[in-house]
Amino acid sequence: MRVSFTKMHGLGNDFVVLDARTAELPEVNARFARNIADRREGIGCDQLILLTPSDAGDFRMRIFNPDGSEVEACGNASRAVALLHGQPATIETAGGLIFAQPAGGGIAVDMGEPRFEWEVIPLAFAMDTLSMPVGWEELNNPVAVNVGNPHVIFFVDDCDAVDLARLGPLIENDPLFPNRVNVNVATVDSRSAIRLHVWERGAGLTRACGTGACATAIAAMRRDLVERETRVTLPGGDLMIGWSDANRITMTGPATASFTGSFDWSQFA
Repeated sequence: MRVSFTKMHGLGNDFVVLDARTAELPEVNARFARNIADRREGIGCDQLILLTPSDAGDFRMRIFNPDGSEVEACGNASRAVALLHGQPATIETAGGLIFAQPAGGGIAVDMGEPRFEWEVIPLAFAMDTLSMPVGWEELNNPVAVNVGNPHVIFFVDDCDAVDLARLGPLIENDPLFPNRVNVNVATVDSRSAIRLHVWERGAGLTRACGTGACATAIAAMRRDLVERETRVTLPGGDLMIGWSDANRITMTGPATASFTGSFDWSQFA
C-alpha cells in the first residue's frame, strides 16, 4: 500500500504528517512510528502526526514520538496541521480540544487552559507546583504546569550553560513523574522576553517545543517574572505566548510545509 505524506516543521521542530481524514490507513503502532521517525533508515522527524476524522472537532490529531510513544499535545504540530488544513479549525487531541487560525503571517493556536494541580500534572505525591521542593544538581525549585501534557520548568541565570542533554533524561524519567515529563530550562531576559531550551519527553533535545514555550511562559507569569504576553526564544526561533483573563493560552508562530512524498507502508510496518 502506497501512502502519501507531507513533511512540515514549526521553528525546525519537524513532522511527518499522514492524512487519514478521508482515506483510512492501517493502524499506526509504536514500531511503525519509530521506523518512520528514524533519520537514517526512515523519513526522519521529531514526531509522526496522524490526522483522522473527529466527532468533537474538525479533525483529530494523534502525535507519536521517535521512541514510539503517543503523547497528548504538540504546539508546533498544531500550527503545522492548521497550515495544512488551510482555514480555522478545531482540533481534537488527547490533551483536549484546541483551536487554530491564521494570524499575522503565522498561525495562532488557542491551547486551552493551563492546569496546576499536582495530581493533574501528574506528580507522584502532593506538593506546591509553583515552587516544587525538589532539585537535580544545579536545577532546583521548578514550576510544574500541564498544558495538555506535563511540563516542569527551571528558571536559571543562563539556560545555555545547562547540560540539558545529560540532566534532561534524568528528570524526565524520575519516579516523581508517573507519566514522565517534559523538561524546560529558561532564562528571563526582560519582562517580555524569555530564552528557553527543552528536553522533550520521548524525543530528547529539540529546536522548538510549542507546549514547552506555553508552559514556560505561564510559569514565568505565575511567578510575576514577565507580563501576560511574552516572547519565548528557542534555538529554532520565536513564539509569542499570551495568557488571557479568561484563562486561555494563545501561542502564535510560523509553520512551514517542506515537501511531499510517498512510501510503501509495508517497508515500515
